[in-house]
Amino acid sequence: MIKTRYVIFSALALLVFTTSLHAQTGCGDSPENPTVVLALVGSAGALFSTVRARLKARRNSSTR
Repeated sequence: MIKTRYVIFSALALLVFTTSLHAQTGCGDSPENPTVVLALVGSAGALFSTVRARLKARRNSSTR
């Protein structure tokens, strides 16, 4: 019961706080460029995945 109340309260708080964070006239007037931000986040994720795979492959080859 307490967990259900916590989840409902968290969801409502998230909705209330995020609606106030939206740009007033849309993404066009936003101070940051969403396309650039998404590109940076995607590139960082791809780099992390590649580095992790290479380290794992190197670790597996050195234990043989």
